[in-house]
Amino acid sequence: MKSVLRFAVICALAMALTGLPLRGADDPYAPLWLYQGSWHEMPKGKEPFELTNQCALIGKYFGCQQTVGGKIEALVIFVPAEQNGHYFTQSVLPEGWATGRGELEIEGHRWTYSSKAQDGAKTTYYRTTNVFKGKDQIHYEQSESPDGKQWTTTGSGDEVRASEAGQGAGA
Repeated sequence: MKSVLRFAVICALAMALTGLPLRGADDPYAPLWLYQGSWHEMPKGKEPFELTNQCALIGKYFGCQQTVGGKIEALVIFVPAEQNGHYFTQSVLPEGWATGRGELEIEGHRWTYSSKAQDGAKTTYYRTTNVFKGKDQIHYEQSESPDGKQWTTTGSGDEVRASEAGQGAGA
């Protein structure tokens, strides 16, 4: 779930900075088209791998199928909230399980995904922050918390756009 959440954040940030043609100023999904395409992920202390996003607008819903290292990991669905730059998210796994509602907050070059998981009486909060460094590079940080206030970093790294091919397919 953390990988899917982090991925969604990274992709959304990438689209906002690439300068892809927008569908219209009033289109809440315009920045999300940045997810389209492939990225090389370089997590600290781990082997690099490739992420590929295949995105589409389906009626009211915007979705991106995420493939990691050639394996389909999830379909991430976005629904705009009432305020600009805020989305509700849901990841659906290949087996048909949904991971639970999350949120995406876009504030300039910083995009923050947040979610929580219940295990009996225990709640764990998750946060992935992506900061774009230009249109083709993202630095990300994953964190978790037992109370939503004190956070522990569980992973970080950088993503670099693999190619410009295929971008804007939905734009």
